[in-house]
Amino acid sequence: MAESNCTRVAAFSLAGFTDDPVSQLTLFFLFLLIYVVTILGNLMMIALIRTSPRLHTPMYYFLGNLAFVDLCSSTIITPKTLVDFVSEKKGIAYAGCVAQVFIFCLFGVTEGFLLAVMAYDRYVAICHPLVYSVVMSPKCCFQLVATSYLMGLTNGVGQTMGMVNLSFCGSSVINHFFCDISPLVSLSTSGSTLSNVILRTLAVLFGVSSSFVVLVSYIAIVSSILGMPLAKGKRKAFSTCASHLAVVSLFYGTSAFIYLKDSSREDKWTAVLYTMVTPMLNPLIYSLRNQEVKEALRRLTK
Repeated sequence: MAESNCTRVAAFSLAGFTDDPVSQLTLFFLFLLIYVVTILGNLMMIALIRTSPRLHTPMYYFLGNLAFVDLCSSTIITPKTLVDFVSEKKGIAYAGCVAQVFIFCLFGVTEGFLLAVMAYDRYVAICHPLVYSVVMSPKCCFQLVATSYLMGLTNGVGQTMGMVNLSFCGSSVINHFFCDISPLVSLSTSGSTLSNVILRTLAVLFGVSSSFVVLVSYIAIVSSILGMPLAKGKRKAFSTCASHLAVVSLFYGTSAFIYLKDSSREDKWTAVLYTMVTPMLNPLIYSLRNQEVKEALRRLTK
């Protein structure tokens, strides 16, 4: 009976990180700096890839899409968080919450599959260099990227459907700094079994499948590198994978920690890693460790 008398909430309140004004101001400037670096770094990466003919290769085509995804996923979270730091009421409309869940889930899974595609690209380049240009044709690259976005779209729709079926009759305070599906399920007063099943199923389906591609690709890559006769060849082959390995470890490590365990207060800071810090670090990792990117940047500045 209580469920039938439940009125759909018009807005949620976000608990955020702290109520201390000094801490809020400190976090505001810290997150603002992170966001500015994220915007500049990813825009720079996209501009370099589009303007430099030497970067018109499959690897940088995937990297350009990764930069676009990082730009979008960070923008759906960080500006709202910054506004909340300087506002008395940290609220978000129900429709805005639904949109945030959908877009963040879309780009989150898209990034995972783009990293898997990039791992496969490195596998072909190192293990089958003679047929690389044939296997990684422009048509194949486009299909791989389109599939990544399609998987993200499927996840976004599934997670959103799970959210709109939830009822919120009690507290409307989300114990997080943005609308994530896990704290919303915890806040719901309706039977959340179906939503939990959807959440876990999609997480396993998309997370495990993309990480499996990464794992299998790097097992083959490591085996191929160890079989190389010259140490110089081994170093060159490993250097082409080092940046991607760093990004993969950061992305999958934080995502697995946050979604494969029960919610806790510390999860907010883990969420900061994959919603704000990872999109900032990705272009920095690739630009600082990649000679081709640094050379393209020097040409552009000249």
